[in-house]
Amino acid sequence: MASALSDKLSRLVKEMRGQARITEANVQDMLREVRMALLEADVALPVVRDFVARVKEKALGQEVVGSLNPGQALVGIVNRELVATMGEGVSDLNLAAQPPVVILMAGLQGSGKTTTTAKLARHLGEKRKKKVLTVSGDVYRPAAIEQLKTVTAQAGAEWFPSTPDQKPLDIARAALDHARRQYVDVLIVDTAGRLAVDEAMMREIRELHAALKPTETLFVVDAMQGQDAVNTAKAFKEALPLTGIVLTKMDGDSRGGAALSVRQVTGAPIKFAGVSEKIDGLEVFDAERHAGRILGMGDIVALVEQVQAGVDMQAAQKLAAKVKSGEGFDLNDFLMQIQQMKKMGGLSELMDKLPAQMQAKAGQVDMDKAERDIRRKEGIICSMTPLERRKPDLIKATRKRRIAAGAGVHVQEVNRLLNEFEQMQGMMKKMKGGGLMKMMKRMGSMKGMPKPPF
Repeated sequence: MASALSDKLSRLVKEMRGQARITEANVQDMLREVRMALLEADVALPVVRDFVARVKEKALGQEVVGSLNPGQALVGIVNRELVATMGEGVSDLNLAAQPPVVILMAGLQGSGKTTTTAKLARHLGEKRKKKVLTVSGDVYRPAAIEQLKTVTAQAGAEWFPSTPDQKPLDIARAALDHARRQYVDVLIVDTAGRLAVDEAMMREIRELHAALKPTETLFVVDAMQGQDAVNTAKAFKEALPLTGIVLTKMDGDSRGGAALSVRQVTGAPIKFAGVSEKIDGLEVFDAERHAGRILGMGDIVALVEQVQAGVDMQAAQKLAAKVKSGEGFDLNDFLMQIQQMKKMGGLSELMDKLPAQMQAKAGQVDMDKAERDIRRKEGIICSMTPLERRKPDLIKATRKRRIAAGAGVHVQEVNRLLNEFEQMQGMMKKMKGGGLMKMMKRMGSMKGMPKPPF
C-alpha cells in the first residue's frame, strides 16, 4: 500500500531523525524531497503546496528550533500534517437516526461499488450487530443485480430482489418499504455507475437521494486512479451532499496519492478503505494509522487486530489443554496452526503492517515462495490418513512415498515437514506446564499499542 511514497518518505524520516541542528537550508532540502515524493505519488498539486507550506511554517518555528532533538521534532511535524491532510482520526458512520438508516452508495463503474456494498454489510453485521438489507438500483449492467445477490450472501446479510426492467426509483422505494416492515436496521442502496461522469447519471442519483433522504451518502472511488480519483470525487461532491468516501483497492495502490488528496479536495471524510478482495477486506479508515504506514512506521495496532481476528481462541485453548494433559501435539494440531496463518490473511498482508526497517529485513525472504510453502505443507498433511496424522511415528519410507505422490511433491519435502513438526512438538513439550495457555492469554489481552512518541 502506497509503497513508492512510503519508501521515499521513510528514507527521508531516517535522514531527518539524524539532524542535530535544523537550519533553513536543510529544511528547504527536506521539503524539496517531500514535494517531489508527493507529486510522484500523484497527490493533487494544491494539496502538495498547502502541505509543504504548513510543514515549512512549523519547521522553522520555535517548536523545532528550540527542541533538544530537532530531527525527531521535524518528523513529528510531518506526521501530524499528514494526519491533518487526511482528516483527524476516525470518521464514523451516523447510525443514530431512526431505523432503517439508509446508506446510498455512489461512484463510477469499476470502482468496486457493488463489492464494497457487501463488505460494508458484513462490517455492520459483524462489528455493529446490525440487521442489514442490500438492494441494487443498477438496471443498466446485466450482471450487477446478480453480483450483489452473490456477494451479499457471502457477507451474511439480506438482499432485496430487483429486475433490470424496473426503474431505480421504484426499486429503492420498494426496498425502503420492505426494510421498514421487516425492522431492518440499515438499508444499503447500490446505484448504477458509468464509465465517466455524465448528466443522466447525476440526475438519476440526485432523484434517488431526494426520495430516500439517506443518512449517509458514500462515494466509492478506486485509489489506483490517483489524480482521476480526486477529480471524480470533486464532481460527485458538487452534485451530491457526500457524507464520506470509501477508497477501494488500497492494497494495489503503489503511489498513495488518492488518500492524501481526496479529503482536502472534497472536504468529505474518508470513512473506509478497501484493503483486499476478500469479503472482510474493509477497514475503518484511521488517518493517524495510515500516516504511520506512509512514513514507514507500520501499523502495529492493525497487525494486532488482524492476528486477534484470525486466531481461534477456543481452538487455541483446546490445544493448550490437550498439551497440558500430556496427550501430545500431533499433525492435526500442526495443520490447525497452518490454517490459522492462512486465516490471518497470509504473510504478505501481515508484512504490510510492519515498520519499514522490519519490512526491509523480512523483505529478503521471498513472501510468495513462503506462502507457496505453507500451501504445500497443508497439501502434504491432507494427503495423510487420519491414523498417520494422530500417530506420525507410523510414517516410514513406503508411507512417505505414498503421501508425496498424493500431494504432488518429492519425498524430501515430506521429510522436511516431519522435521519441522518434530521441532514444534519439542517446543510444545516445553510448554506442557501451562506455558502455552499463558501465551494465549497474553495475546487475548493485547488491545493495541502505544502511539509513537511524537
